[in-house]
Amino acid sequence: MANTPQAKKRIRRNAARAEINGARISRIRSFVKKVETAIEGGDKDGAAAALKSAQPELARGVARGVLHKNTAARKLSRLTKRVAAL
Repeated sequence: MANTPQAKKRIRRNAARAEINGARISRIRSFVKKVETAIEGGDKDGAAAALKSAQPELARGVARGVLHKNTAARKLSRLTKRVAAL
C-alpha cells in the first residue's frame, strides 16, 4: 500500500487514466471490427468506407499514446491490403 501522499494520488490518477485509455482502445477495436465485418461480408464499398473512418481513429490512438505508431501502421496496412483484394 502506498504511504506517501503523492503515491496515493498516483494510484488514483492511474486508475482514472486506465479507464479512459481502455475506452479509447475499445473504440478503436470497434472501428477495426467494422472493417473486418465488411471484408468478411464481401462488401467492398462498405469496407472502404469503414476503413476510411477507422484510419483517423488509429491515428488518434497513436497521438493519445494508447497505441504504438508501428502497431497502428501495421493494422492499417493489413486492413488496406485486405480491402484492396476484394
